Amino acid sequence: MRRRKFITLLGGMVAAWSVSVRAQQAGKVWRIGYLSVASSGNQKTFMQGLNDLGYVDGKNIQFEWRGADGNLDRLPALAGELGSELINF
Repeated sequence: MRRRKFITLLGGMVAAWSVSVRAQQAGKVWRIGYLSVASSGNQKTFMQGLNDLGYVDGKNIQFEWRGADGNLDRLPALAGELGSELINF
């Protein structure tokens, strides 16, 4: 009988610890870099999809948007800029 109580107690402690760990991670703000050939476009659809999943820009997620205005030659420079912006956070 003591063994069952011990196993139940141990299982409860593990479950409580895992909930505690998830609660601590909930405060993390995720950063996403968004690189597009166009200046705008699917940003609203993308943001709406994330909002539907519970992500709110400025609250638990932060975006860095870059658009090449249709000029493919600008993409490498924008990608480098975006990468350095995300690394220097």
